[in-house]
Amino acid sequence: MRSFLARLATVLAALAALVAAPGVATAAPSRAADDWNPPTNLVQPLGEVWNHVESTYPDLHGFRNYGWDQVMANRGSVNYCVRWESDAPVSAALRDQIHAALKKQFAKWMAAMVENGTGHNAWPYTNVPVNIVGWAVKNRSTLQWTDNSVDIYAGNLDGEGAPQCSPDCGRFFHQDGDYSRCPGGAARHYDQSLWLTKGFQGGAGGDWGQHMGQEYFTGALNQENIHIYLHEVGHTFGLDDFYDWTPTGQCCFLMKAGSATQITEFDKWMLRDFWRHVKSRYGL
Repeated sequence: MRSFLARLATVLAALAALVAAPGVATAAPSRAADDWNPPTNLVQPLGEVWNHVESTYPDLHGFRNYGWDQVMANRGSVNYCVRWESDAPVSAALRDQIHAALKKQFAKWMAAMVENGTGHNAWPYTNVPVNIVGWAVKNRSTLQWTDNSVDIYAGNLDGEGAPQCSPDCGRFFHQDGDYSRCPGGAARHYDQSLWLTKGFQGGAGGDWGQHMGQEYFTGALNQENIHIYLHEVGHTFGLDDFYDWTPTGQCCFLMKAGSATQITEFDKWMLRDFWRHVKSRYGL
């Protein structure tokens, strides 16, 4: 056995020398080294945040449905259902505006994971496409289009009477990836819902998606930052709220509700820090 191992080491050394030679491409290592280089002034507050997360999240590492898990399971994309809990009519033009805004805003968080055209700290994607695969409404007549660009679920209500896309197609309900009962199969499953409710104040977010006022979201379609949505997506990727404490030296950032209206440098590094602590589950 030792002789075999010695020969194996010799072969591996020779291969290493070969791939390192000038003009020969080298493959990325199967397990990337930890690349953690936040600005010096953020090291302490980031450490405080992660210590707080570790001490307050009940199943931090056992939970398997963060936004990270969804993107990785889809090999670099995410699927959405729009839950329209409102009687306001939706034209094809408004539908397309909502889709465009959703994609633009989600991309802002994904851009925070890219540095100089490369995914930060072994993050494997420089672009994460957002697919809107379905709309859920109480009454089909609310949707004023006839094309079949997205699946439509009319009258499919949850226990509280809110419209929802089919649970058979939802990752929240099928975290094992079994979409065999979804009419459109795995390709038409949804990972998250953009849940827009008439008269709803504030927002909520988690692995299931983001919930906010219908009037708020549609009224913000032309804004550069739809900040309530952005805040709630932060929760989808595991980031915490800061209702009762503030990390050292930090006053204003998106995840501290009401103190910022866009993703700040501190938000970006909190996102990267969360990834740093969960990437090993994907062999990275």
